[in-house]
Amino acid sequence: MYSNKTVLVTGGTGSFGTTIAQHLLARDVREVRVLSRDEAKQHQMRVEQADPRLQFYIGDVRDERSVDLVTAGADLVFHAAALKQVPSCEFFPIEAVMTNIIGSRNVLESAIKHGVQSVVCLSTDKAVMPINAMGMTKALMEKVAHASARSLNSETVVSTVRYGNVLYSRGSVIPLFVDKIFRGESLTVTDPEMTRFLLPLAQAVDLVEFAFFNADRGDTFIRKAPAASVGDLAAAVNELFGNPVEVRTIGVRHGEKLYETLATTEELQSAEDMGDYWRLRMDTRGLNYESYFDVGAGESREHLDDYHSHNTERLSVQGVIDLLLGLPEMRQALETWNSRS
Repeated sequence: MYSNKTVLVTGGTGSFGTTIAQHLLARDVREVRVLSRDEAKQHQMRVEQADPRLQFYIGDVRDERSVDLVTAGADLVFHAAALKQVPSCEFFPIEAVMTNIIGSRNVLESAIKHGVQSVVCLSTDKAVMPINAMGMTKALMEKVAHASARSLNSETVVSTVRYGNVLYSRGSVIPLFVDKIFRGESLTVTDPEMTRFLLPLAQAVDLVEFAFFNADRGDTFIRKAPAASVGDLAAAVNELFGNPVEVRTIGVRHGEKLYETLATTEELQSAEDMGDYWRLRMDTRGLNYESYFDVGAGESREHLDDYHSHNTERLSVQGVIDLLLGLPEMRQALETWNSRS
């Protein structure tokens, strides 16, 4: 799949982007292009990875010109550029619209125009029944991807992946907890009963790669994942470091849910269970109003529960500890902590 291919990663200096770039460079790719706005992170990545096949482009997915420049000649596209922080998107929703929706449209239109073979767009559990601006814009990004997938004048395969919280990604709760422990500060949780899907970054890469190898037009792939309560997550981190600080409950932040959903009962009606993954098929019916008013689906629906973080496999505190110990970043943090003792 990757042999002698040029691969574009938008948002390529983020946690996912840097990991997928490293993953690709270990394969027989011709070139990996990184598009992002942050020249400091690009410099850091250039020094750390030090591979002549890695090419950097300063630009923004909001800008059609910069997207066109980097997409021309690419074979595959990982579209990871996004505004992802729930609170910041709540306060600046138009910025989320410009990046997550308009920016995604620019990437998809450019990919189709330049004959890219396959585009995988990264979405989130927050896009399902969204209550915050981040989730709403990601949900619309998925609709834009479906609209592009329906294009009759394109051979480009457009697909989407959804996943929950990526462990130890930049700005996520685990590195925040670790930093607080190192500073001797209490761990703050919004609601200890709140649950979240937990996914190691390596499995997020596997999910995107699975989409590249298996996607039909308009498919959405979901990685099945365990979940844990926020309270158990804090307890697990505390136990790993020897119970060093207190845990305080501070109340729910702007736009937070008690639990997150990766697939609705409506989506699961036509989903394909692929073992570790769900494949959600795009509705391929056209805009023929007879289908909506007189015909319908022609079959009754099976009763299925939504697939969410309250009804998936629930990890105990020990289960979370075992998962965290599989992360190289956590092992490094523990090594540093123990060397201070």
